[in-house]
Amino acid sequence: MIINDAFFQLEDQNQLLIQEILASQSFKNYLQTKTEMNNSIEVSKLKKTFQADKDKFEQIASYGEYAPDYREQQRRVRLSKRALDLNEKVAAFRLAETDFQRLLDEVGQRIAQTISSEIKVDAGNPFFETGNHSCEGNCHG
Repeated sequence: MIINDAFFQLEDQNQLLIQEILASQSFKNYLQTKTEMNNSIEVSKLKKTFQADKDKFEQIASYGEYAPDYREQQRRVRLSKRALDLNEKVAAFRLAETDFQRLLDEVGQRIAQTISSEIKVDAGNPFFETGNHSCEGNCHG
């Protein structure tokens, strides 16, 4: 890599882009919902319950159907996970997280497409649809 004025200009533009992303409503919403979720006593209890149920199930999971109470333990893990996922603060955080990830994916996609339509961008989401579809479904597998 050659470090010249063009490199420093790119670095400056990169910092401006980062500042714009950090100032976006999507990022602010992400931080707010994350803080609310992390400060929630109810969410903390649900996480602890889920983790305890998961740990207990993992101890017997390798024995499968032969372990006593295997189905009950498995069901308990699923129920505690569902309770956590359906919590209002957790659900709000997940929506905000997805929204922010979409923003980051779109920025990456736009930068790549500005350079070349042949660049494949791994957006982390197999259902990301705003990109180039010239791979006909074979580039993501």
